[in-house]
Amino acid sequence: MAEPVKNDAHIVEIPVSVDGGETSGGDAAAAVLDKAAAAGGAHPLGEIAASAGHLLLLKLWQREEARLGRRACALEARMDAARRDAFYLCAAFLAFHALSLALLFAASVASSAAAVAGPEEAHTSGACKRWWAPSSLSLAASLALAAAVQLRVCAYWRASARLRRERGDARALARCVQELRMKGAAFDLSKEPQYGVTRAKCASVEGTGAWRPLRWCHQNVVTACLLAVAAAALPSGKFILCA
Repeated sequence: MAEPVKNDAHIVEIPVSVDGGETSGGDAAAAVLDKAAAAGGAHPLGEIAASAGHLLLLKLWQREEARLGRRACALEARMDAARRDAFYLCAAFLAFHALSLALLFAASVASSAAAVAGPEEAHTSGACKRWWAPSSLSLAASLALAAAVQLRVCAYWRASARLRRERGDARALARCVQELRMKGAAFDLSKEPQYGVTRAKCASVEGTGAWRPLRWCHQNVVTACLLAVAAAALPSGKFILCA
Protein backbone atom coordinates (compact mmCIF):
# COMPACT_ATOMS: atom_id res chain seq x y z
CA MET A 1 0.00 0.00 0.00
CA ALA A 2 1.44 3.34 -1.04
CA GLU A 3 2.14 5.84 1.70
CA PRO A 4 0.47 9.25 1.42
CA VAL A 5 2.71 12.00 0.14
CA LYS A 6 3.57 14.51 2.85
CA ASN A 7 3.79 18.18 2.04
CA ASP A 8 6.69 19.72 3.91
CA ALA A 9 5.99 23.27 2.68
CA HIS A 10 5.50 25.82 5.41
CA ILE A 11 4.19 29.35 5.30
CA VAL A 12 5.66 31.40 8.13
CA GLU A 13 4.99 35.07 8.82
CA ILE A 14 7.67 37.11 10.57
CA PRO A 15 6.07 39.69 12.88
CA VAL A 16 7.44 43.20 12.71
CA SER A 17 6.79 45.87 15.33
CA VAL A 18 5.79 49.13 13.57
CA ASP A 19 4.93 51.31 16.57
CA GLY A 20 8.40 51.05 18.03
CA GLY A 21 10.21 48.35 19.95
CA GLU A 22 12.65 47.18 17.34
CA THR A 23 14.30 44.77 19.83
CA SER A 24 11.10 42.82 20.50
CA GLY A 25 10.37 42.62 16.77
CA GLY A 26 13.87 41.33 16.08
CA ASP A 27 13.58 38.72 18.85
CA ALA A 28 10.24 37.50 17.51
CA ALA A 29 11.67 37.25 14.00
CA ALA A 30 14.63 35.29 15.31
CA ALA A 31 12.31 32.91 17.18
CA VAL A 32 10.24 32.30 14.06
CA LEU A 33 13.36 31.68 12.01
CA ASP A 34 14.61 29.21 14.60
CA LYS A 35 11.32 27.33 14.37
CA ALA A 36 11.56 27.30 10.56
CA ALA A 37 15.12 25.97 10.76
CA ALA A 38 14.00 23.22 13.13
CA ALA A 39 11.03 22.34 10.88
CA GLY A 40 13.13 21.82 7.80
CA GLY A 41 16.36 23.15 6.46
CA ALA A 42 15.08 23.21 2.89
CA HIS A 43 12.60 25.96 3.70
CA PRO A 44 13.82 29.45 2.65
CA LEU A 45 13.34 30.81 6.16
CA GLY A 46 15.31 27.90 7.53
CA GLU A 47 18.12 28.70 5.10
CA ILE A 48 18.01 32.34 6.22
CA ALA A 49 18.22 31.26 9.87
CA ALA A 50 21.23 29.10 9.07
CA SER A 51 23.03 31.93 7.25
CA ALA A 52 24.29 34.75 9.46
CA GLY A 53 24.57 37.20 6.58
CA HIS A 54 21.05 36.64 5.28
CA LEU A 55 19.60 36.73 8.80
CA LEU A 56 21.33 40.03 9.57
CA LEU A 57 20.17 41.52 6.25
CA LEU A 58 16.58 40.47 6.94
CA LYS A 59 16.64 42.05 10.39
CA LEU A 60 18.15 45.26 9.05
CA TRP A 61 15.54 45.54 6.32
CA GLN A 62 12.73 44.84 8.80
CA ARG A 63 13.98 47.66 11.01
CA GLU A 64 14.18 49.91 7.96
CA GLU A 65 10.58 49.02 7.08
CA ALA A 66 9.47 49.93 10.59
CA ARG A 67 11.37 53.22 10.43
CA LEU A 68 9.82 54.12 7.07
CA GLY A 69 6.38 53.31 8.44
CA ARG A 70 6.87 55.62 11.43
CA ARG A 71 8.12 58.42 9.21
CA ALA A 72 5.12 58.01 6.90
CA CYS A 73 2.75 58.24 9.86
CA ALA A 74 4.50 61.39 11.10
CA LEU A 75 4.26 62.99 7.64
CA GLU A 76 0.58 62.16 7.40
CA ALA A 77 -0.02 63.79 10.79
CA ARG A 78 1.89 66.86 9.62
CA MET A 79 -0.22 67.06 6.47
CA ASP A 80 -3.42 66.83 8.51
CA ALA A 81 -2.23 69.63 10.81
CA ALA A 82 -1.30 71.87 7.86
CA ARG A 83 -4.67 71.25 6.17
CA ARG A 84 -6.53 72.01 9.41
CA ASP A 85 -4.58 75.23 10.01
CA ALA A 86 -5.21 76.39 6.44
CA PHE A 87 -8.94 75.76 6.87
CA TYR A 88 -9.07 77.80 10.08
CA LEU A 89 -7.15 80.65 8.47
CA CYS A 90 -9.50 80.68 5.48
CA ALA A 91 -12.47 80.77 7.84
CA ALA A 92 -10.89 83.71 9.70
CA PHE A 93 -10.28 85.45 6.36
CA LEU A 94 -13.93 85.16 5.34
CA ALA A 95 -15.15 86.18 8.79
CA PHE A 96 -12.93 89.26 8.75
CA HIS A 97 -14.28 90.41 5.40
CA ALA A 98 -17.87 89.77 6.46
CA LEU A 99 -17.30 91.86 9.59
CA SER A 100 -15.59 94.65 7.66
CA LEU A 101 -18.41 94.83 5.13
CA ALA A 102 -20.97 94.97 7.96
CA LEU A 103 -19.07 97.84 9.59
CA LEU A 104 -18.85 99.68 6.28
CA PHE A 105 -22.58 99.34 5.73
CA ALA A 106 -23.21 100.62 9.27
CA ALA A 107 -20.92 103.60 8.65
CA SER A 108 -22.65 104.30 5.34
CA VAL A 109 -26.09 104.27 7.00
CA ALA A 110 -24.88 106.61 9.74
CA SER A 111 -23.36 108.97 7.16
CA SER A 112 -26.60 108.96 5.16
CA ALA A 113 -28.57 109.81 8.28
CA ALA A 114 -26.19 112.66 9.04
CA ALA A 115 -26.47 113.92 5.46
CA VAL A 116 -30.24 114.22 5.80
CA ALA A 117 -29.85 116.48 8.81
CA GLY A 118 -26.87 118.49 7.53
CA PRO A 119 -25.44 119.74 4.25
CA GLU A 120 -24.41 117.15 1.65
CA GLU A 121 -20.93 118.68 1.41
CA ALA A 122 -20.20 117.54 4.95
CA HIS A 123 -21.20 114.00 3.99
CA THR A 124 -19.01 114.11 0.89
CA SER A 125 -15.97 115.50 2.66
CA GLY A 126 -16.33 113.18 5.64
CA ALA A 127 -16.82 109.43 5.22
CA CYS A 128 -16.43 109.36 1.45
CA LYS A 129 -13.02 111.06 1.46
CA ARG A 130 -11.74 108.67 4.12
CA TRP A 131 -12.65 105.51 2.23
CA TRP A 132 -9.00 104.59 1.80
CA ALA A 133 -8.52 104.01 5.54
CA PRO A 134 -10.79 100.93 5.90
CA SER A 135 -9.71 99.70 2.47
CA SER A 136 -6.04 99.87 3.44
CA LEU A 137 -6.71 98.07 6.71
CA SER A 138 -8.68 95.39 4.87
CA LEU A 139 -5.92 94.95 2.30
CA ALA A 140 -3.20 94.64 4.95
CA ALA A 141 -5.17 92.07 6.95
CA SER A 142 -6.05 90.15 3.78
CA LEU A 143 -2.42 89.96 2.67
CA ALA A 144 -1.33 88.80 6.13
CA LEU A 145 -3.94 86.05 6.25
CA ALA A 146 -3.22 85.01 2.66
CA ALA A 147 0.51 84.79 3.45
CA ALA A 148 -0.23 82.61 6.50
CA VAL A 149 -2.42 80.34 4.39
CA GLN A 150 0.28 80.11 1.73
CA LEU A 151 2.84 79.03 4.34
CA ARG A 152 0.57 76.23 5.52
CA VAL A 153 -0.17 75.20 1.92
CA CYS A 154 3.55 75.04 1.12
CA ALA A 155 4.13 72.96 4.25
CA TYR A 156 1.37 70.59 3.16
CA TRP A 157 2.81 70.06 -0.32
CA ARG A 158 6.35 69.62 1.02
CA ALA A 159 5.11 66.94 3.40
CA SER A 160 3.14 65.36 0.55
CA ALA A 161 6.26 65.14 -1.62
CA ARG A 162 8.27 63.60 1.23
CA LEU A 163 5.47 61.13 1.95
CA ARG A 164 5.43 60.10 -1.71
CA ARG A 165 9.17 59.43 -1.58
CA GLU A 166 8.86 57.50 1.69
CA ARG A 167 6.12 55.31 0.25
CA GLY A 168 8.19 54.64 -2.86
CA ASP A 169 11.15 53.62 -0.70
CA ALA A 170 8.90 51.38 1.40
CA ARG A 171 7.59 49.62 -1.70
CA ALA A 172 11.09 49.04 -3.04
CA LEU A 173 12.23 47.70 0.31
CA ALA A 174 9.17 45.45 0.62
CA ARG A 175 9.98 43.88 -2.76
CA CYS A 176 13.51 43.08 -1.63
CA VAL A 177 12.31 41.61 1.68
CA GLN A 178 9.77 39.45 -0.15
CA GLU A 179 12.42 38.25 -2.58
CA LEU A 180 14.78 37.43 0.30
CA ARG A 181 12.09 35.39 2.05
CA MET A 182 11.30 33.47 -1.12
CA LYS A 183 14.88 32.71 -2.24
CA GLY A 184 16.46 32.08 1.14
CA ALA A 185 20.20 31.45 0.98
CA ALA A 186 20.15 31.83 -2.81
CA PHE A 187 19.48 35.57 -2.42
CA ASP A 188 22.33 37.85 -3.52
CA LEU A 189 23.55 39.79 -0.47
CA SER A 190 24.95 42.55 -2.67
CA LYS A 191 21.50 43.46 -3.95
CA GLU A 192 20.05 46.75 -2.71
CA PRO A 193 16.53 48.25 -2.96
CA GLN A 194 16.10 50.31 -6.12
CA TYR A 195 14.86 53.49 -4.49
CA GLY A 196 15.39 55.80 -7.46
CA VAL A 197 13.52 53.62 -9.97
CA THR A 198 10.55 53.25 -7.63
CA ARG A 199 10.39 56.98 -7.01
CA ALA A 200 10.38 57.69 -10.74
CA LYS A 201 7.56 55.20 -11.31
CA CYS A 202 5.52 56.69 -8.46
CA ALA A 203 6.04 60.18 -9.83
CA SER A 204 4.86 59.16 -13.29
CA VAL A 205 1.80 57.36 -11.91
CA GLU A 206 0.73 60.11 -9.50
CA GLY A 207 1.17 62.89 -12.06
CA THR A 208 4.03 64.79 -10.45
CA GLY A 209 5.67 65.16 -13.84
CA ALA A 210 2.77 67.20 -15.22
CA TRP A 211 3.15 70.58 -16.85
CA ARG A 212 4.77 72.88 -14.29
CA PRO A 213 2.41 75.91 -14.56
CA LEU A 214 -0.61 73.61 -14.28
CA ARG A 215 0.86 71.91 -11.23
CA TRP A 216 1.65 75.30 -9.66
CA CYS A 217 -1.93 76.48 -10.18
CA HIS A 218 -3.23 73.27 -8.65
CA GLN A 219 -1.08 73.68 -5.56
CA ASN A 220 -1.80 77.39 -5.02
CA VAL A 221 -5.47 77.63 -5.99
CA VAL A 222 -6.52 78.41 -2.39
CA THR A 223 -4.17 81.39 -2.09
CA ALA A 224 -5.24 82.63 -5.52
CA CYS A 225 -8.88 82.58 -4.45
CA LEU A 226 -8.08 84.51 -1.27
CA LEU A 227 -6.17 87.16 -3.22
CA ALA A 228 -9.08 87.46 -5.65
CA VAL A 229 -11.48 88.05 -2.77
CA ALA A 230 -9.10 90.65 -1.29
CA ALA A 231 -8.84 92.45 -4.65
CA ALA A 232 -12.62 92.47 -5.00
CA ALA A 233 -13.08 93.81 -1.46
CA LEU A 234 -10.54 96.62 -1.93
CA PRO A 235 -12.80 99.04 -3.88
CA SER A 236 -15.88 98.02 -1.91
CA GLY A 237 -15.08 100.57 0.80
CA LYS A 238 -15.33 103.49 -1.62
CA PHE A 239 -18.42 102.06 -3.30
CA ILE A 240 -20.28 101.57 -0.01
CA LEU A 241 -19.27 104.83 1.63
CA CYS A 242 -19.66 107.05 -1.44
CA ALA A 243 -22.73 105.44 -3.03
